[in-house]
Parts: sequence; C-alpha cells; structure tokens
Amino acid sequence: MKSITFLLNDVSQTVEVLEGMRAVDVLRDIFGLTGTKEACGQGECGACTILFNDAPVHACLLLAYQMDGASIVTIEGLEKNGELDIIQQCFLEAGAIQCGFCTPGMIMAAKGLLIKNKTPDEEEIKTAMSGNLCRCTGYKKIQEAVMMASQRIRQRSEYNAADSVN
Repeated sequence: MKSITFLLNDVSQTVEVLEGMRAVDVLRDIFGLTGTKEACGQGECGACTILFNDAPVHACLLLAYQMDGASIVTIEGLEKNGELDIIQQCFLEAGAIQCGFCTPGMIMAAKGLLIKNKTPDEEEIKTAMSGNLCRCTGYKKIQEAVMMASQRIRQRSEYNAADSVN
C-alpha cells in the first residue's frame, strides 16, 4: 500500500492505493466517480478520459501512484454551482450525445484541447478527439459541439477582457 495525495476536482484527497492499481479503479471504486467509464481497459476507446494536470489522459493506463501530487479532473468536476461547463452545454445543444457512454470521455478530451488551444481548427479538433471512439453515431455533431464551445469560450474571454478595461 502507498499513500498518495492529489487534487481531485479541486479538492485535496489522500488515499491508500495498492501497487498496480489504476487511476480508473481509484476514481470509480474508491471515490464513486462513475462518469469515468471503463470499456476497453487498454487505452483504445477513450471512455475513461480524465484531465491529468490539464492534459487529457486515459485513466485505464494511468497508474494510481502517478496521481500523487497531480491535479485530476473528472466529468463530475466540470459542473460548478449547478451549472454545466460550456463544453457540456454545447454537447447537449449540438445533439452530440447518443447513448452517453462515450460522452464523458469525449467532453474531457475536448476540455483538454480547449485549455491548450482556445481556437482550434477542424483538423485540430479531429486530431484531439481521435483517441475517443463512439459506437452510436458519426463524429460530425461532436466536432460541431467542440467548435461551438470554442466560439463561446472566446466570446466569454473577449467579454471578460472588455469588462476589465472599463
């Protein structure tokens, strides 16, 4: 057993983990954060995507001890004060959700992209989302949702910048 301490959705957590335990196991089994889905267990599908220090990673490939000292954000950590994150709202509005199984991982991959690049073009979106598989639908509405979120984030940033000047 090893004790690790990390930020989980902006809250400091300390937990004992077994050698070989994965981040997906800690998040689901210890913290009950079931939005992080486990499907393939091999990093192929992206259903378990989380943010690790603001970068999207597959939680099934991340060993629990690697979370020590890190900031981890799951789909549950995006909603603030009862309001959905811009990306979550755009996925709903664009109809980018089918069965919902892949949606948390898709949203987390999009969040990681938009943290790094607020103005991605279509190819950058496709590349960023390529590690996430959806078995229910095509990817067009998902790409539209990410583009919509990008536009709203830029508009909000422009509004906030203009507001701080006045």
